[in-house]
Amino acid sequence: MDITTADKTRTQDACCAGAPPPSDATIAPGDTRFRIAAMDCIAEESEIRRALDRLPDIGRLHFDLPRRILTIAAPETVLPQVVAAIGRVGFKAVKIESADRVDPMPASGHDQSHSHSDEHGHEHADHGGAGMPRLVAALLFGIGAELLSFLAFDSTLSSIAGMGLAGIAIALAGFDTYRKGLTALRHGRLNINALMTVAVTGAFLIGQWPEAAMVMALYAIAELIEARAVGRARNAVKSLLAMAPEDAEVRQSDGRWLRVPADAVAVGSVIRLRPGERVPLDGVVSVGSGAVDESTVTGESLAVDKSPGDAVFSGTINQATALEIRTTARASDSTLARIIHAVEQAQGSRAPTQRFVDRFAAIYTPAVFVLAVAVAVSTPWLMDWTWSMALYKALVLLVIACPCALVISTPVSVVSGLASAARRGILIKGGVHLEAARNLKVLALDKTGTITEGRPQLVAFEVIDPDADEGRLRELVNSLAARSDHPVSVAISRGIDAAAHEVAEFAAFAGRGVSGLIDGAEYLLANHRWVEERGQCSPAVEARLRVHEAAGRSVSLLVGVGGVLALCAVADRIRPSAKAAIAELIRLGVRPVMLTGDNHATARTIAAEAGIAEVHAGLLPEDKLAVIADLQTRFGATGMAGDGINDAPALAKADIGFAMGGAGTNTAMDAADIVVMNDELPRIAETIRLSRRTHVVLWQNIGLAMGIKALFLLLAIFGNATMWMAVFADMGASLLVVFNGLRLLNVPTESGAGSVSGLPQGRPHGPA
Repeated sequence: MDITTADKTRTQDACCAGAPPPSDATIAPGDTRFRIAAMDCIAEESEIRRALDRLPDIGRLHFDLPRRILTIAAPETVLPQVVAAIGRVGFKAVKIESADRVDPMPASGHDQSHSHSDEHGHEHADHGGAGMPRLVAALLFGIGAELLSFLAFDSTLSSIAGMGLAGIAIALAGFDTYRKGLTALRHGRLNINALMTVAVTGAFLIGQWPEAAMVMALYAIAELIEARAVGRARNAVKSLLAMAPEDAEVRQSDGRWLRVPADAVAVGSVIRLRPGERVPLDGVVSVGSGAVDESTVTGESLAVDKSPGDAVFSGTINQATALEIRTTARASDSTLARIIHAVEQAQGSRAPTQRFVDRFAAIYTPAVFVLAVAVAVSTPWLMDWTWSMALYKALVLLVIACPCALVISTPVSVVSGLASAARRGILIKGGVHLEAARNLKVLALDKTGTITEGRPQLVAFEVIDPDADEGRLRELVNSLAARSDHPVSVAISRGIDAAAHEVAEFAAFAGRGVSGLIDGAEYLLANHRWVEERGQCSPAVEARLRVHEAAGRSVSLLVGVGGVLALCAVADRIRPSAKAAIAELIRLGVRPVMLTGDNHATARTIAAEAGIAEVHAGLLPEDKLAVIADLQTRFGATGMAGDGINDAPALAKADIGFAMGGAGTNTAMDAADIVVMNDELPRIAETIRLSRRTHVVLWQNIGLAMGIKALFLLLAIFGNATMWMAVFADMGASLLVVFNGLRLLNVPTESGAGSVSGLPQGRPHGPA
């Protein structure tokens, strides 16, 4: 079983609408990139997405709107069908060869110069693009046309002049709208640009040329403001791309220091970091001690002390002293690169509310278009309107019908919520998980490394066999413990000052312990459960175990052929923030439950200290999986928080999996839906609060968009709504939902979350 995907489909829709683009280095083998010159808004992305949904064998999609690039995972044989499907909805897709250079996105997040490609995929400036100076000029010409109409000059010359000014305004502001609108109409699609093209052209032809000019100018200006506002949400975490230096000072084989590109530094190289410099690559401190600002990774402002053996992460800032670091990952595999990749994937995943809105908009727009045609054709007969009046009201309906506010109401809120979480060191792998977190009824928490610090210390070593030599027993224990990366084994090995012997046939058993041959004899370093399963737990051993377990200690037993030889007791402290975090979860209506492979007595002691009532102890990985299934049956939506390999199946099974990213294994982080980069439990409560606030904002936006549309639709049919009012209703609603969604970027940290600290230091990762 693939423990990263067990019992739950985790396919991420990676259509990253406006997310920071993947670098060429991070594009997966088999991916193909297309440049689509006319694709630069969410509505157009949705049209292309729907066209491709009908094709077989389509895998991951990544929409990079600022650069107008679509990355698609599909077999080579399907690519002609992809190009044809995109062409059928009115867009031209040009394949980008692997050798072609792709320029980075504009800093503003929306390139208003509107580039397009030729057959070779190269960009060219589109001189019809509508920048702000061009739009201001269009607005001035539109105002001039309005003034001529308002002053009511009756001369033919003034009418011709007014129409000329209106025509210039429409040409300046509406070039892109007309180009896209006419393309859409040729292919039978009723999108925003098609509706505006028909409405403005119709208004001009029936003599409402001043309104036609002002509507187009105001529409284009509002589109520009909206695009820049949405760009703020899309690029809220784009600054991560600039946090890792492009080069590093690397020690050469002859001892010299040479500055080379960071992506050329091999794993295991030694790099030098001066005070104030950013860390270019993940690594471990080899020389020097000092403080490092890890806020870019964990969201915490407090610097973390580093000494030889401690991990450092790319993008963090060395503060006061020089450090030498031995690299542990290439630039493309660094912690910062993984964060950027996770945010890219998350910003493109479509939340349930967004899918609902897309389906609704696909029905809503054609329905209103049919209504507008009905008004134009039937009202002269049914309501005794003039044909000119009926046509005008129909055109007003078309402007109001633009689904821009509705379509954009959800993605801007979801992206803002994801960006807000990422700034705090919480990586949410998609809008679906951001929305689902609000529904959690129960949260299962692994003990070691989640509730506790995960840095246990050896507090007692006892000889059980009176005939054995204590020095020899210590050597046997250290020989086995030194081969394991489990936190308990690491603590034992650190705490025992003894030589380590060669271990043959070493084996680790999840949830039980380790075994091996030392000098030809088999020994085990086992937990209480395994010793009982082997029938080697005597009354004397049981008595000693009860004493240590009652004190909240984890006990490992050295077992030989004849029975238990020695006892090692390890104690792990509860995290300082754990008690407040558990209390906050309870206040939020989420039931905390502890899961652990440790013994019952130790688990109950730790749970009581943390404020957790329900405890499941002595669990193997498959037992944790069964407990998650039981909790889902009893309570409903269930979350799981853990950091070890043996937590991965439960993380995958849970409705929402939270991985403790700073101390967690890669397996746990891959299996989880949400990664807490600084390991602190208060971040889980923050995530739930953010999820609930995002849900409120989403439905506020949908309500605003639909309410304003409904009001003006009624005014247009039964009242005196003008095209002016229609464009203000449409674009006003769009801007309103955008700025309402952007409020999520600045959600304050709740006081109940408790204090947080930086990443755990110097702890090898392993199963809890």
